[in-house]
Amino acid sequence: MRNELVAMSSPVISYEIRNIVSVAEKLQKYGVIIDWENIGDPIAKGEIIPQWMKEIACNHVHENRSWGYTHSRGDLKTREFLAARTNSRGGAQITLDDIIFFNGLGDAITKIYTNLKPQARILMPSPTYTTHSIAEAHHASSQPLQYCLQPENQWMPDLANIENQVKYNPQIVGIMLINPDNPTGMVYNTETLASIVDIAKRYDLFIISDEVYINIVYNGKVTCPISDLIGDVPAISMKGISKEFPWPGARCGWIEVYNAGKDPHFDRYINNILKSKLNEVCSTTLPQRCIPEIMSHTLYPSYLQERINNYEASSIISSDILSKSRDLIVNPCNGAFYMSVVFSKGSLSNTQTLPIEQQPVKELVTSLVNTPDTMPDKRFVYYLLASTGICVVPLSSFSTKLQGFRVTLLEKDVVACKRIYDTIAKKIDEYTSS
Repeated sequence: MRNELVAMSSPVISYEIRNIVSVAEKLQKYGVIIDWENIGDPIAKGEIIPQWMKEIACNHVHENRSWGYTHSRGDLKTREFLAARTNSRGGAQITLDDIIFFNGLGDAITKIYTNLKPQARILMPSPTYTTHSIAEAHHASSQPLQYCLQPENQWMPDLANIENQVKYNPQIVGIMLINPDNPTGMVYNTETLASIVDIAKRYDLFIISDEVYINIVYNGKVTCPISDLIGDVPAISMKGISKEFPWPGARCGWIEVYNAGKDPHFDRYINNILKSKLNEVCSTTLPQRCIPEIMSHTLYPSYLQERINNYEASSIISSDILSKSRDLIVNPCNGAFYMSVVFSKGSLSNTQTLPIEQQPVKELVTSLVNTPDTMPDKRFVYYLLASTGICVVPLSSFSTKLQGFRVTLLEKDVVACKRIYDTIAKKIDEYTSS
């Protein structure tokens, strides 16, 4: 091309959750059987959608309205339903015009960050879900600004670290959190949420709360939506059906805007997000129209609770097995369906290996990990994949300096779940001793 197409200041964009899939697919050609523990897709892991939910979707398919455009903000009846649910909690009160639908939260995340001016920064957790950190860093053409989630303190955020960054960096206009958290599985307690809201209030910031997993909490933990505690602080809550129903293929998510009209800068920002959505006319109609009937169905609470019980069981199995390793810091997953573990300092090196039977597989993995920029945890993850077929994600790919890996808790077969984590634990011991 006669001119450079990419801004030289743009951060390097890498999505290891998907990158490792292409490697695993190459290994499959050599006969390696893969245990997919990298992507949070319950359907891919065998989740069976109940018949009553399918019938609701089928009924809407037969209605001509489901085949056309819907309102640009989202289906009217659905937004009325969702606003009523939020208002019934007694916290922030919203109208249907405070809700905007998107083609999945990935679409919402992109628009939330790209509609900020480049100099305006959002402070986000480390580690954090890659889509957030990539979108924020890309909009600013800079590395993300982050606060620490502490593995030595059950992944709770360092509140002093948050306030110091806010205090001494006037470019920060908002604080982002994910509750329950991806990738760590941590659940924010109400005291911590209230403290973050207090920081935002004192420094005149807004809050972005990714709550796509807000109804998937277990192990006796309790949390609440940010709307319960937000008071008069401007905020955006991000919600969706991809994980809760689950219906990831629907690409259906929405934002709820709290305290619209209380700050002119925030109002202009939200209006720009809406305008960017209006340019696309609307989001997908069919899944929006299904939401009220599914969420209000008499069988929905028990169906969701059954799935939550499965995640809790997997959480107990995985943490019990991995916590026995001398080389890991392990915190049980208490929400969503991911767990991140951290290698103890000094456990990893750039010379450790695992035995790989097939020479072509060994050559492929060696070529991928023997590069100067390969992080030690990525090296382990790729050797684990080639040696056992277990596909996990290096923790360093979630915008953190911590070395570890993230797994999903979607395996419903208890025998298979124990096999996977027993194998991981065994291979960690082999790897760190090599």
